[in-house]
Amino acid sequence: MRRRSLVVVANRLPVDETVLADDRVEWRRSPGGLVSALHPILCAKRGTWIGWSGGIDSAPYVPDGDGVRLRAVPLSAEDYEEYYEGYSNSTLWPLYHDAVEAPAFHRRWWEAYVRVNRRFAQVTADYAERGAMVWVQDYHLQLAPAMLRTLRPDLRIGFFMHIPFPPAELFMQLPRRAELLRGLLGADLVGFQTEHGAENFTRIAGRLLGLPAADSTIEVDGRTVRAGAFPISIDFGEMDALGRRRDVIERAAQLRADLGDPARVVLGVDRLDYTKGIEHRLKAYRELLADGTIKVPDTVMVQVAAPSRERVEHYRMLRDKVEREVGRINGEFGRVGVPAVHYLNQSFDRPEVAALYRAADVMAVTPLRDGMNLVAKEYVAARVDAGGTLVLSEFTGAAAELPDAYRVNPHDLDGLKDALIRALAANPAQSKGRMRAMRRHVRAHDVRAWARTYLKALEQPSR
Repeated sequence: MRRRSLVVVANRLPVDETVLADDRVEWRRSPGGLVSALHPILCAKRGTWIGWSGGIDSAPYVPDGDGVRLRAVPLSAEDYEEYYEGYSNSTLWPLYHDAVEAPAFHRRWWEAYVRVNRRFAQVTADYAERGAMVWVQDYHLQLAPAMLRTLRPDLRIGFFMHIPFPPAELFMQLPRRAELLRGLLGADLVGFQTEHGAENFTRIAGRLLGLPAADSTIEVDGRTVRAGAFPISIDFGEMDALGRRRDVIERAAQLRADLGDPARVVLGVDRLDYTKGIEHRLKAYRELLADGTIKVPDTVMVQVAAPSRERVEHYRMLRDKVEREVGRINGEFGRVGVPAVHYLNQSFDRPEVAALYRAADVMAVTPLRDGMNLVAKEYVAARVDAGGTLVLSEFTGAAAELPDAYRVNPHDLDGLKDALIRALAANPAQSKGRMRAMRRHVRAHDVRAWARTYLKALEQPSR
């Protein structure tokens, strides 16, 4: 079998535009596991990455980098508002995350979603070499596989869903549900974070479209579409190396000193998103303080909430609610110069995040719903000392891979409080054993292994 070239199609290109002091424009590789995983594979396969550059009303020339061709897809201000902020993040995102917030349905948003997906498919059809493998990424582009198959039936097409795929009772609420399913069925292989997501997709497609579906396969238009679980991971080597750096270790010690040298530090690191369970975590922490189970300054909490989608109303409301709760906790239980919760509504670079991980005795990862949650895996990778404990929501994909974490239902406030207490009071020797087991798993199943496993499966001919 000849080696196929590879095209990755994602909402964003793997580079960010930076304007230098002399007004020159420089494109720098974006941080993040997906870029780290796919970049070397794209280099080896003479690959192309197709996506939006981040600019409005233009498709700027983005120079190729390190042997990877980059091709920009333009978005207008209207596209951004209706396709991205609208249908992608105000319809699909909340619905696919168990409708934690109510999804909104507007026909113009759907029309924009169709229009932009068609544009991505056309650009891909224009640039993909004959017989290439095309790997479409995530919920923004669920119509693109079928559109691309119509334009280029010679291509081998894969799709990967980074967020959860919902059960039938939620998915069936979508006004144009059949079109979304048919869009995904344009792929040869549809990947999900968990077996549960793959089963949901197969079951719904068979039932709603009346197609033969069994054993993670669906027969459509004379083809066999396969569905499967391919849990994504992190660049273990990067975070492990950061956790060993002297400056990161020294910064972790300084962070604890800045916090007043408490006996115990509880850490949360999230995007400011209503799916992450930040409010539930803060309420549980407040009740532990009110019960007298923990006391300031012996125990402090650090909550990092990186800004996210600030133009979307749900996110503005969430920020207000979180800030009010932090203010309430500090007003009731803090002291002058000694807050009970240190709240940081900002983003940090990778060394600073690694230092926070090294400084934390308990990492609280409590989303209400999450496709995977890579913060949990990053914490494990950074703890080269095998220290610390992980409290992990059972509603994350990571929970199935990290059974040595303290698993919790974040909706159960008493259960969440109990998990935090057990993690704070854990026997150090037992905690080290748990952490070493989790580190072995994440090291063996890193993001590069994820990409290789998926692409090997995509190469395999359908039955």
